[in-house]
Amino acid sequence: MLIIDSHCDTPSQIMRLRDLSIDNKRGQVDFPKLKKGGVSASFFALYTSASMQPDAATRYALEMLAGIYDSVNENSDYVSLAYGSKDILENYNLGKISIMIGMENGAPIQHSLSLLRLFYKLGVRYMTLTHNGDNAIADAAAQGFKWGGLSPFGIEVVEQMNRLGMLIDVAHSSDKTFWDCIKYSHSPIVSTHSCCRALTSHRRNMTDEMIRAMADKGGVIQINFYPAFISDTFAADLDKWEKLHPEAEKVEQDFIDDPGDSAKRMAWERLQDSMNLLKRPGVKEVVNHIAHAINVGGVDSVGIGSDFDGIDVTPIGLENVSKIQAVFDEMNRRGYNDDVIEKVAGKNFLRVLTDVESLRQS
Repeated sequence: MLIIDSHCDTPSQIMRLRDLSIDNKRGQVDFPKLKKGGVSASFFALYTSASMQPDAATRYALEMLAGIYDSVNENSDYVSLAYGSKDILENYNLGKISIMIGMENGAPIQHSLSLLRLFYKLGVRYMTLTHNGDNAIADAAAQGFKWGGLSPFGIEVVEQMNRLGMLIDVAHSSDKTFWDCIKYSHSPIVSTHSCCRALTSHRRNMTDEMIRAMADKGGVIQINFYPAFISDTFAADLDKWEKLHPEAEKVEQDFIDDPGDSAKRMAWERLQDSMNLLKRPGVKEVVNHIAHAINVGGVDSVGIGSDFDGIDVTPIGLENVSKIQAVFDEMNRRGYNDDVIEKVAGKNFLRVLTDVESLRQS
């Protein structure tokens, strides 16, 4: 079965010195885990923080991109870069795992369509317009007050991405930004890692109206595994935990700034272990969101975008990507047939990628 995970933050972990060629004890994604999980294609996201200055964001994105290329080249016997839907299918038939590249936060393109085109030439095939802060392109779900949706430059970005055949990702976008993308994009749009607001009230999740509108445009919602997005109860518990551990943000940043320092790494890992002692939702709650999205948007509008390596705590039974098959086993137990499961596993996202490619202008 073709399995496509549309979003993981593994490039950030490369920068934190993870070796993707080995089965890491603590890592959520590496090449052996992808193989064990039967993942056919994984989108590695070039995540840059909203707090970064533009030049720093561009440089960091390029460093992560270089790290992806190096990691894939070192494991080319069973892993290969993919630049489009045809590459995914060719690699699948060869028994190779495809690594595709996304960009999470448009900050690295600064205010330049030329930089957008350059990142596309370097292999970036989707761009999440914002992260947790409004930027030059659009308003984010976490803020949402700078532009009232897409900025004038953001409209140009959407049009350019359509011309390139590059997926527009509205995960992290404000509601107004979402509706502007529906209005201005001529191609289908996607949310590579979101859940359903009707089930969990987090602002990052999508309303039924949004899911339906995106489906009507030919797009997909890729269900996120982050427990705070799939359970309001867990989100409240995590908020309490964060108030009890005000040092957590600094401890994590100290580790990010100096990942080679074993003491800083261990300090951050202890906090992660503490978070994982919270009562977590499991596979059933993830599939609840899949089922709801199918009911709202139809069987052609839903897929998987785990957010692995970008989340510090996971659902029970989905501790890393090697266990991703549990989602499809649960769907099977609920009576979904093979055709629907295969669509959610990867065929839906592959179709949208193919459609967006077909609409590009040479």
